[in-house]
Amino acid sequence: MLPSYQPRLVQVAACMAFVIVLLDVSVVNVALEALRHQFSSDMAGLQWIVNAYALVFSALLLSAGLLADRFGSKRLFILGFALFTVSSVGCGLASSLSVLIAFRSLQGVGAALLIPTSLTLLREAFSTPDARARAIGWWGAGGGIALAAGPVIGGLLLSSFGWRAIFLLNLPLGIAGLWLAQRYAAPSPTQAGKSVDLPGQLSGAFALGCLTFSLTEASRYGWQHPLIIGCFVTSLLLGGVFIRTEARSPDPMLPLSLFRCPNLAACTFIGLAANLTFYGMVFVFSLYFQHIRHFSAAQTGVAFLPMMGILMVMNVVAGRLMTRRGVRELAISGLLISASGYLLMLLALPGGEHWTLIIPMLLAGSGIALAIPTITHAVLAAAPAHQSGVAGALLNTARQTGGVIGVALFGYMVRASEKAAFMAGMRLSIAISAGLLLFAAGVGWMALTTAQKTREVPVCDP
Repeated sequence: MLPSYQPRLVQVAACMAFVIVLLDVSVVNVALEALRHQFSSDMAGLQWIVNAYALVFSALLLSAGLLADRFGSKRLFILGFALFTVSSVGCGLASSLSVLIAFRSLQGVGAALLIPTSLTLLREAFSTPDARARAIGWWGAGGGIALAAGPVIGGLLLSSFGWRAIFLLNLPLGIAGLWLAQRYAAPSPTQAGKSVDLPGQLSGAFALGCLTFSLTEASRYGWQHPLIIGCFVTSLLLGGVFIRTEARSPDPMLPLSLFRCPNLAACTFIGLAANLTFYGMVFVFSLYFQHIRHFSAAQTGVAFLPMMGILMVMNVVAGRLMTRRGVRELAISGLLISASGYLLMLLALPGGEHWTLIIPMLLAGSGIALAIPTITHAVLAAAPAHQSGVAGALLNTARQTGGVIGVALFGYMVRASEKAAFMAGMRLSIAISAGLLLFAAGVGWMALTTAQKTREVPVCDP
């Protein structure tokens, strides 16, 4: 008989997975200036250090969800943890920019296996809606802890041991997570009949890859360059091929019927918009603090605390509110709070003092932290049980794709090294973020109407 405390230890392992996946996002951003000097990198090189990880992560998430449904979440979770840990060591030992980017890509493979399987393990471990909502809230809080502590820990490690230490930090965390999952997670159910949708995977991955390349390399070549135009057009064509392939496939990687569910469709778009603004602005603020304000790595870590530290608190609050408030109310409130934070940033920036950014950064972070666990729980609650892995992967694919686009797009806007041009690009990035979040709130207002409370979200039957 399994021990009664097993679900809690499974929850710890799932949270640790989310921690290391997001830790590398916040830590790497603090290290951008150090990596720029180490490898004599231009803006495009810095964007690839961030986006190589996020690109592979987002491109493989849907297949990872499918594989989790087919082979069992526990098995894929352990494989993902092992791969992420080994590739982190490779990043820490990298001798060149190209080697670092290659191992960052391998980290993305591990992350793609970890995220949907960690959510499915939580769904399997906690059977009641209230317990599952709280578990997802703590799962989100684990990510909040990683994002909050990452800049501070990263700054201290950079100051004391150099940039390599920020990747080697994952080694003990990975070993602990592997042991907990292997020891305490129950075997997951499998669906042997599911097949790997290779045409869909390839067309989707290459479409996203071409889009990322065009957005990232535009800062190096310019938007009028034939290579950039060609890659962008190719991404659109491959995107069409992907949709056509999935519509005709008898066993698609992404069942398009999922989008007939208003909750799933709206939450997917909200997740994309939230990550586009959040991760795009984290990249911009990293450059702003270090390149424009000339903060040290440790000072940059502390400067991020208002935006990152609030994530941990609000994720826990969201987990508790989900059992009493509706998806629509919480998601829209979070988006509006975050949008107000970005609008206040536009007023605070001309003063040039960091303290004027504290309240806007608190609002920007807290709003996102309220919205993300809410839409995550809504997707898991609305998805049919046999498609829970794919549904979770769909949401996280949208989120990671948004992050890739945000870093590439906003990185292009702040590519200039001259202060006035950089600040103009930063203000434009903030304005776009506010506008996109307001639009996402409008989408939520129109689409998230099927339930009064998250525990009452009806299961879709596409």
